Order: sequence, then C-alpha cells, then structure tokens
Amino acid sequence: MVTLRDHCAALVCATVAVGAEFTVRWPRLSTVLAVSATTERVLPAPRKKERAGRLHSFFSRPWSDYALFFVLVGPNLVLLAVFTYRPLVENFQFSFFDWNLSSPTSTFVGFANYREWASREDTWQIVGNTVVFTVAAVVGSLVLGLILAMLLDRKLRGRNFVRSAVFAPYVISGAAIGIAFQFVFDPNFGLVQDLMRRVGLGSVPDFYQDPKWAMVMITVTYLWKNLGYTFVIYLAALQGVRKELMEAAEIDQASRWTTFRKVLLPQLRPTTFFLSITVLLNSLQVFDIINVMTRGGPLGTGTTTMVYQVYEETFRNFRAGYGATVATILFLVLLIVTLVQVRIMDRDDQR
Repeated sequence: MVTLRDHCAALVCATVAVGAEFTVRWPRLSTVLAVSATTERVLPAPRKKERAGRLHSFFSRPWSDYALFFVLVGPNLVLLAVFTYRPLVENFQFSFFDWNLSSPTSTFVGFANYREWASREDTWQIVGNTVVFTVAAVVGSLVLGLILAMLLDRKLRGRNFVRSAVFAPYVISGAAIGIAFQFVFDPNFGLVQDLMRRVGLGSVPDFYQDPKWAMVMITVTYLWKNLGYTFVIYLAALQGVRKELMEAAEIDQASRWTTFRKVLLPQLRPTTFFLSITVLLNSLQVFDIINVMTRGGPLGTGTTTMVYQVYEETFRNFRAGYGATVATILFLVLLIVTLVQVRIMDRDDQR
C-alpha cells in the first residue's frame, strides 16, 4: 500500500533529478541563479509606524548630541560657506556687471555679457576645444587605466615597482610636467621628433604651430600625468571582484572577452561611474599644463578651453564680469552633466 510518505519521497527524488539535469545542461545559468538567490535581499517597505518611530527617536535625542554635532560639523560648514558657496554666488552676481579689475566701480549690464559670449566668433571654437579635450581625457583615462590595472593585477615580477612608476606622475605638479614635456615635443631635438624620424616618417608634425597637433600634445601630457589616478582606483576595485563568478565563467569555457564584458565589467560599473564624474570635473579644470605649454595657442585659441578663457578674460584682459560669465556657463554645464550621470546610474541600479 502506497502511503503519503512514499509520495513525498518520490516527489523529492524527482525534484533532485530535475535539478541535477538543469545543472548539467546549463551550468552557467544555474550558477547565476544560485548566486542571485543567495545575494538578493528583499527590503520591506517602510511602514508609517516605523517612520513615526524614527522621527520620535530623532527629536527625543538630548540637546547635548545636537551641540556635539554642530561643534564637529560647524567649522566645516563655515569653511564651505565662506570659501565655496560665497564665491559661487558672487561669481554669478559679477556676471551681470561690466567690471575692470583695475577699477573700483562696476556697471550693471544685465545679460549683455551672456549675449556677447553667444555671439563671439571664438566662442564655439573654445567650446569645441573643451569638448574634444574632455572627451579624449575621460575616455583615454578610463580605458588606459583599466587596461593597466588588469595587467598589473596579475602576479608579475617587479609589479610593485611598475605600479609606483605609473602612479608617480599623478603627485607631480602639472606645471613641472608641462615644462618637461615641452622638451619631449620640441620640434628640433624632442624625443617624439627623434623617434618619428627613426621610424622613417617623412613629415614630422610641429606640435607648437599646428592647432590640431597642439591639442594632441596637451591631451597626451594630461593623460600621462593623471593616468595613475584611474589606475589606482581600478586596481583597488579589482581586489573586490567576486572570484567565484570568474571561476564559474572559466569552468563554462567562456572566452576572455565574454568574461570581461558579462562578468567583470558589470562589477566595475560603480567604480566607472565614480571615475567618469571625477575625471570629467578634473579635465574641465585643467589650467597649468595649457598655460605652461601653449598659453592657449597656437593661432590665438588653438588649445584654449573655457577654464583658460576665464583666466585670460579676467587677469589678462581685466574683464572680470565677462570672465565670471564664462565661469557661470561652465558651472551650469557641469551641473547638468553631473545630474544626468547620477540619474542614469540610479536608473541602472533600480533595474
């Protein structure tokens, strides 16, 4: 006679058999499902009672806690207000005035500075220089930094020395590096010119006369200086990569490209997002390298970016109002780009 216990035993055996067949046929999918099942967390929706309890606990704290909080945080807030937000507000205010730095008075002109910026002939060339340099700097830093981090993450002889050598230029002054690379790209006895002649290239470009090659020179110099930053951040992120997922892909005989694209790159997405924002902000603020190597030239505005234009208009042409206008426009562009990046990252996290 078949009992209930026999039916349960048969059902368990059938379930185990189906699971074993599923694992044999689709090992990678089973691994992913197992990892997802063990790592997925279901967060309960906050209830009204819990919110009320948190508010009650917040307002029921003793006043000594709030006093300690303001004592510790207050000096930082004061410094931010005085040296960050106050200049930001005053810069926005100066953009509506025609003010010469050598004059104690200023004239209110409204949006005249903004209209002049939009109608000037060199505006869009400077904007184009800024976009080209920023895109090349961000993409080049991320790609080269990740490649170097993956290469030096392996057990190689002398890798600690190479890691230090890659990171060292990042801590050196940009002005010093700009002076050193002036000799590297010198049209007469520079290292680049000598290597190109040895290779057999007939026409060697003049990096100080051709605006396109001058932009290449500035970009290469910036990448060489700041590559250590993205390299170190990616190297630290690679230490936290889940080894079991990499081993599962290796067992499934996935190609290196598939492993990189499907397993490694998704785990580095938060790091890539962080680096894209920080490198973007840093590249848009480059001044020292441009000032030392080209001073915004050749041919007037060949390598002039918006940040360098702020310096030229404010401290060379003594037009502080117009320089504040360019700085305000650059700030608004950075704000919009950063908000878009954050929005895209939040949308990916919700998926």
